[in-house]
Amino acid sequence: MSTAIQSKTRETKTRSALTALRNDGFIPSVVYGYNVKNTPIAVKEGDLLKTLREVGRNGVINLELDGKKLNVVLNEFQEDALKGEIRHADFLSIDMAEELEVDVTVQLIGESIGGKEGGIVQQPNHAVKIKVKPTDIPESFEVDISELQIGETLSVADIREKSKFEILNDDDHALVTISAPRSEEELEELEADTGAANAEPEVIGGKEEE
Repeated sequence: MSTAIQSKTRETKTRSALTALRNDGFIPSVVYGYNVKNTPIAVKEGDLLKTLREVGRNGVINLELDGKKLNVVLNEFQEDALKGEIRHADFLSIDMAEELEVDVTVQLIGESIGGKEGGIVQQPNHAVKIKVKPTDIPESFEVDISELQIGETLSVADIREKSKFEILNDDDHALVTISAPRSEEELEELEADTGAANAEPEVIGGKEEE
């Protein structure tokens, strides 16, 4: 467990107050869940980023609030797309003895047979939802694709019984597909269609140049 993140309650939600918090290096946040009422708080951005590097995106964080220590996970956050800064964070207080439902990133392991033969490896879904105790949350969910051939798809149904985690997605939740490579004719046709789409449209009924 990492060093506890200090937090402070915040009384107002006005735009000017939120801007002032961010200018001081704080992230406007909220904590709710187990043994805590819905409480607007603020945490130091540097402290949160440092802790996330230690425990990972789905890791358990020790949050101090008014002298009380809470075990929380970063449930949701809003990020500035241009600056990459966290604008707002939602912390879910948890019971360490109870299982959680969390989304975990899928990490592909191995090189598929189809990929070696020139097939195109596609990943329709990049995460799975699992039910797991807080202490057992993995940083990623590994999926072995080494046996996949061209034309085959690996879905949750194919890995459910092999997984040590309870997967909550439906059986048809596709994880990896190996598509056949495009033929030269298909590539030429694609280039021709692209060229036609980019061509300047013919002006019809326009005034002739004098």
